[in-house]
Amino acid sequence: MGLTSHKVLALSALLSVLAVAGTVWVWPRLAGRGWRAVLGRLGTVVGTQLAVLCTLALLANNSFAFYSSWDDLLGTGDDGPVTIQNQLLGRTPAVQTLAAENVRDTGATGRAPEQVGRLERVRLPGASTGLATEGYVYLPPQYFRPEYQGRRFPAVIAITGFPGDAKNLVTKLNYPSVQFKLAEQGRAKPTVLVLMRPSPAMPRDTECEDVPGGPQADRYFSADVPAALRASYRIAEGPGSLGVIGNSTGGYCALKLAMRHPDVFAAAVSLSGYYKAAEDPTTGDLFGGDGARRDQADLEWRLAHLPAPATALLVGGSREGDGDYYGQTERFRAAAKGTPTKVSAITLDSGGHNFTTWSRMLPASLGWLAGHLADPS
Repeated sequence: MGLTSHKVLALSALLSVLAVAGTVWVWPRLAGRGWRAVLGRLGTVVGTQLAVLCTLALLANNSFAFYSSWDDLLGTGDDGPVTIQNQLLGRTPAVQTLAAENVRDTGATGRAPEQVGRLERVRLPGASTGLATEGYVYLPPQYFRPEYQGRRFPAVIAITGFPGDAKNLVTKLNYPSVQFKLAEQGRAKPTVLVLMRPSPAMPRDTECEDVPGGPQADRYFSADVPAALRASYRIAEGPGSLGVIGNSTGGYCALKLAMRHPDVFAAAVSLSGYYKAAEDPTTGDLFGGDGARRDQADLEWRLAHLPAPATALLVGGSREGDGDYYGQTERFRAAAKGTPTKVSAITLDSGGHNFTTWSRMLPASLGWLAGHLADPS
């Protein structure tokens, strides 16, 4: 049974209830003063606490999707990033298709690609960085229709939060279904989706930075991934060909990538993203002790001290329930006023730092992003 399986959660909850009931049942028998009675009481208390804590941890993980599998939690298995063999460096290796996945909740009557599109689990290689990570590519149904043959499509890179898996963007936010329905309703143009983790060097949180002497995550997302996609799919080039969106850490990455590379990304959306690179045990030293690099990773600082890029950004979140997100966002929007960087906002009265809140904002966010992308051509 998988880590996020409802059966695992139900089993853990049942064991917790039995542990509490068992403790109540045996407690009178452990009322003595001998060492056996003391150890018995201690054992029942510890066992009950552990059972309840495990259930709460599973509930939290299912809600926020920190880990999508036992391998993801334990750091085992073969789903992590790999290093490209040296002979590939300097070339543009193709995206490797690992498996086909079902496109869920489209409302379409069939499953043929020209009806619902195709969702592929892939490995995305990096020719210049030697990095790679797994993710998903969703090809819209128009990609397979005769009238679109030979046309190239815009693409959106979607980045989840750390340490979440790209699978969360399918199971929790269901990007393919949202994009499919928007296009069917005429609220978005046919677009290829690329669903990714925020770090190509797991378990390290790179914050989409080019780390001195370490993983070059910025270059991976801004150069390697677009090149690999264009080498493998009919992805457009030039203005309006790429957008980027993300939640939490992915939101910060999306904003930073668009601000640093407006020639690559036409626009960016941040859902409950922050504006300054995190620094904690998961990141390590991202800047090699260089204060200037640290400042440049602060998006508000960039607007105040560097030429503001001519790009469009959308920031989404809630006034209450998401820490200091609202205050940070208002400061960022104020810093962008009067500059070539145009910042729009989706603000909910209440919500939180969770997939439920982001799901509420996703249709409008993808619709906004579509307005900054080119038509298939």
